[in-house]
Amino acid sequence: MNLKSIFKNLGPGPIVAAAFIGPGTVTVCTLAGVNFGFSLLWALGLSVVSTVVLQEISGRIGLVTGKDLSQLIRSQQGHPVIRCFSMILVLIAIGLGNAAYESGNISGANLGLQVFWEAPKLVFPGFEVHSGNLFIGFLAFALLWLGNYKTLERVLVGLVIFMSLAFISTAILTNPDWGEVMTGFLPVWNDASLPTLVALIGTTVVPYNLFLYASLAKNRWSGSADIPWMRRDIVIAIVLGGMVSMAILIVGSTNSGSEINNALDVSKGLEGVFGKFAQYLMGFGLIAAGLTSSLTAPLAAGLVICGIMGWDQSIHSKTMRASMGTIVLLGLAFASLGVKPIQLITLAQLANGFLLPLVSGWIIRIVCQRSIMGDFRNKPVHTFLAVGIWLVMLFLGLKSIMAVLKIGV
Repeated sequence: MNLKSIFKNLGPGPIVAAAFIGPGTVTVCTLAGVNFGFSLLWALGLSVVSTVVLQEISGRIGLVTGKDLSQLIRSQQGHPVIRCFSMILVLIAIGLGNAAYESGNISGANLGLQVFWEAPKLVFPGFEVHSGNLFIGFLAFALLWLGNYKTLERVLVGLVIFMSLAFISTAILTNPDWGEVMTGFLPVWNDASLPTLVALIGTTVVPYNLFLYASLAKNRWSGSADIPWMRRDIVIAIVLGGMVSMAILIVGSTNSGSEINNALDVSKGLEGVFGKFAQYLMGFGLIAAGLTSSLTAPLAAGLVICGIMGWDQSIHSKTMRASMGTIVLLGLAFASLGVKPIQLITLAQLANGFLLPLVSGWIIRIVCQRSIMGDFRNKPVHTFLAVGIWLVMLFLGLKSIMAVLKIGV
């Protein structure tokens, strides 16, 4: 099997990688490096393994059943009240959570855009609108409106490759002590680093990506015979995305002791390596990270909303365009009209912490059932690994909810 054949048969995995490498990930990984050096690299390694396992399960379910997760929730057997409650819960959590993510994505891309162009503010009585946010939001909406899945895949693959080259080359050129870097993969933590540890894993293992990949995988491949290609696809994409996150953390560690208010401030610590070009490099990285996630958040939300409601999920359908447009417009409104990003991130974190253990536990249950998966159900050793990951997700989900609600732990 040659490299050309592998790339030809790759599917939507890079879209998942593009989805979790957003401005929030850039910021969280940067601050992890600034505050804790290399010591939390192991958390990113754990998040890569967890994401590969859970995304492989969601992709396998999609290929074997021919349905995505939202369609399975709609068609599940059992008490109608429980089914209705599940549908409403997923709709609210994915809808509000992705609108909050979309706002952060648009704002993050605009932060990178400001390096090259200071977009004017449009002042109205009582409020002001950031035109840079409008530009990013409408660009994302136009790509979603005009494109198809294959076009979006190509755009996102290109942006992911660009981000990978930008951040990984930057990390290498900062010339870290690679011996110390390797010690960062030994698990250690304390009370001070635990919130950052939770955030690092939470920005990588995202519940809406489980819905997204199951849907895209069943459309990309013909069925269970293509499971090996699906597995290669998700492993390559997630490992590459994890390397980008690790590179960002390493870059952040070069700013140890500096005052960092946002990811763009990292460029100040890179001026010794790149000179004035440092701010442009980080600006490009933020634009790419923000734009990729600005496309995937509404795409995932649209697929979930249409799947739950039994509507047409083709990207050119009126229902998909309306669903995706609603998420973009909500994110754009929050980003442009002065809603504080920290409030939106908090809302997204709460939705993520609540939904991830439920969704991951549910798909683990589904993939173990012979009546649904047949010969492609989980083997005991795979189930043991998946349940271990689920317990970690449950712990992190509870920590996220408690942190948002200010409950002592």
